[in-house]
Amino acid sequence: MSTASGPARPSIRERVRPIEAGETVLSAHFLGDSAVLVLASGEILIADDTDRRETLHDGGILASASDGAILLTGGDDGKVVTFSPKTGAATVHDSGGTWIDKVALGPNGAVAWSAGRKAFASQGKGEPKRLDLVSAAGGLAFFPKGFRLAIAHYGGVSLWFPNSEAKPIGLTWKGSHLGVVVSPDQRFVVTTMQEPQLHGWRLEDGQHMRMSGYPGKVRSIDWTVGAKFLATSGASEAILWPFSGKNGPMGANPTMVAPSAKAGGKVTVVAGHPAAPVVAVGFADGLILLARIEDGAEILVREPDGDPVSAIAWSGKGQAIVFGTENGKAGLARL
Repeated sequence: MSTASGPARPSIRERVRPIEAGETVLSAHFLGDSAVLVLASGEILIADDTDRRETLHDGGILASASDGAILLTGGDDGKVVTFSPKTGAATVHDSGGTWIDKVALGPNGAVAWSAGRKAFASQGKGEPKRLDLVSAAGGLAFFPKGFRLAIAHYGGVSLWFPNSEAKPIGLTWKGSHLGVVVSPDQRFVVTTMQEPQLHGWRLEDGQHMRMSGYPGKVRSIDWTVGAKFLATSGASEAILWPFSGKNGPMGANPTMVAPSAKAGGKVTVVAGHPAAPVVAVGFADGLILLARIEDGAEILVREPDGDPVSAIAWSGKGQAIVFGTENGKAGLARL
């Protein structure tokens, strides 16, 4: 691993095509080979050989999700919108003005969204199912199989089968849970919290998993290839918790990669490569590195310039990467 005083890192900066987003990039995705940047104003920027913009909302975008084929967004205009490059934009739901706080995409065309203290889920037919919550949803995540949704909120997570009349299963832990992911093998549920920590549950027995020690709030988490690790932001380097064993991270130490060479440096975004044991790491000073998990070897994508990295995404096969910043700079690299 190179250091500030050691040999220069290998770089792919020359492969990065600059993109002028012109405003805060909230999230990044790929739809097929096209990169998509979700912008604060209600627009998206589609980048491939050329750049074009589409307006999805009459106001700001508050949430987005993608499965690689379609983009789902929620806005402060009260609308839930889908978009694909082939078919364009379509409104899935209009709340009449109630803000759409969170959205999620699931298997077989399932979609979910939250508005205030209510969560909704639909499989595209009939009226959406509704669930009243104890607080506003902090995050939504479908299980990889079936029509089942994890909803983070104050006090824990609700596991909801929208097509069942049964009450959701509750996973409890005191505090405000702000985001949620389900492991690809469906054995673990993990949340980010208002406090600088993660909390998880092993579903087979309800065993708690507390992942703490962060100096700041964890705002970005992503599975690495094969779900061997859960990569996280919130520290001066990317923290990777092991999930390949039966017990997940319990009793195990995390792996740490891409340490900041700058005092007080902070990781803002992580994105696991879909096919290789590599994680892209974005920093508050604008630096972006690709780090190999097994030995920490690094490749430079973007030099620091003081503009915090706000979004990173890999294409479906990991052959391209797109990123954006808080001040509206962005780039696309074909690898």
